[in-house]
Amino acid sequence: MRAQVLTAAGLPLASAELPAPRPGPQQLLIAVRACAVCRTDLHVVDGELPDPKLPLVPGHEIIGTVVEKGESADRFAIGDRVGVPWLGWTCGVCEYCRSGRENLCDRARFTGYQIDGGYAELTVADQRYCFAIDPHYDDIEAAPLMCAGLIGYRTLRMAGEAPLIGIYGFGAAAHIVAQVIRHQGRRLFAFTRPGDVAAQEFARSLGAEWAGGSAELPPEPLDAALIFALVGALVPAALAATKKGGTVVSGGIHMTDIPCFPYRVLWEERVLRSVANLTRRDAEEFLALAPKAGIRTETVTYPLTNANDALADLRTGALQGAAVLIP
Repeated sequence: MRAQVLTAAGLPLASAELPAPRPGPQQLLIAVRACAVCRTDLHVVDGELPDPKLPLVPGHEIIGTVVEKGESADRFAIGDRVGVPWLGWTCGVCEYCRSGRENLCDRARFTGYQIDGGYAELTVADQRYCFAIDPHYDDIEAAPLMCAGLIGYRTLRMAGEAPLIGIYGFGAAAHIVAQVIRHQGRRLFAFTRPGDVAAQEFARSLGAEWAGGSAELPPEPLDAALIFALVGALVPAALAATKKGGTVVSGGIHMTDIPCFPYRVLWEERVLRSVANLTRRDAEEFLALAPKAGIRTETVTYPLTNANDALADLRTGALQGAAVLIP
């Protein structure tokens, strides 16, 4: 099968012909129809996340068709369309798994990081961590839902019932969760790179009442802020823009160092928290909500052989929405 392979952190992906993988007892063999490109992929390729499996096929926003099943795999039928997310396996017995927090499992394994992912024509995945995809979405539309959508949804959940939400970094996750926010009847402000008029117009088109640069104070204080950009300096900026008792949630897996900031911007019972990975419950809830809420994804497609171009465009901020690879 054709695949794009990471052989060492910091190197471009290499085109390769690999043997077709074989499904284990609980696994599905999936013909990949689309795989979105996530900023986490960029962190893996650039060496910002430690100790990936090498060589590695990246990619964890996978939509494909079941073509073969392991002997104990009974959740899906041959020909079913499934989505494969970042969370690929958990132990099921640790304190986190037993308390509904499998996203924090110490032994968790992740697709496109410790498990070969979707930058390929075929992949295998544990059936327990695969999800049916609503026919409302075609393959390309559905692919970004599997991480940008899921992480955005979990990040929003961590913000509670905040009526006015600010989003810092208006990329793939933000453009999906913005639609959830508006569907829920909440208000939205958007913060982009300073001077990024195109991103600000994009945010307004998705329901943002106000859009401006990330260093600006909004016209009124936020009840909560969601940070999807990887810039640590946005943490004190978001705290300063958030009212008393408000919550700032960092939705990324990697961020530059947070600079020193005065205690007064955290004081008055503001909350600062992070989001780690996702749970299967997040996936079930969000994938049921997305078609009801009319969630749409903005995508730019690339052939599988151009995976490095997609990563480069993501790295430089040239994308509006999400990049999707097509084998």
